[in-house]
Amino acid sequence: MLYLASRSPRRNELLGRLDVVFRALDLDVPEIRGAQESPAAYVQRVALDKARAGLALVAHDPDAVVLGSDTEVVLGDRVYGKPVDAADAAAMLASLAGRTHEVITAVALVAHGREQVQVVRSQVTFAAMTQAQIAAYVATGEPMGKAGGYAIQGAAERFISHLAGSYSGVMGLPLQQTGELLRGFGVVEDSMDKGE
Repeated sequence: MLYLASRSPRRNELLGRLDVVFRALDLDVPEIRGAQESPAAYVQRVALDKARAGLALVAHDPDAVVLGSDTEVVLGDRVYGKPVDAADAAAMLASLAGRTHEVITAVALVAHGREQVQVVRSQVTFAAMTQAQIAAYVATGEPMGKAGGYAIQGAAERFISHLAGSYSGVMGLPLQQTGELLRGFGVVEDSMDKGE
């Protein structure tokens, strides 16, 4: 049985697009970056922490495969987490406006005696944004709960001038790479991939 170690509605929706049966697990895993931890190492560790915590919840299932994922917005060495309030969201967006940042998403699959992690990097460029545009976007409430203070699949899409990488990865779960991991674990066999 496949389990998704996430309460994120976006990850639930994205995983559902792979036409695989899964059950979402409700768990809370601390997301605190270590002082010497690189952004990529941090994202990978958190994804693994989520998957391992999920496996501990369903340890009674010998066939359990648990998917954990983490997505962070990175500019230089700064990791942008979720904004704590509207002012924080506005400050994040102001610092990203007119610049290219990286979105790192790690996907971890964990089963009894087996673990694998895939890290996907995407480059996102924001057009210049006025303070009024930022304030109007923040007022929608959409930035809250989103790494970097924006949702590429929502109203922020109008400010993105360029994307190089995985659109679904920026949303929170890179589907192509996730599908490959699931096939490697024998969880999914997609007829579309065989050309049937």
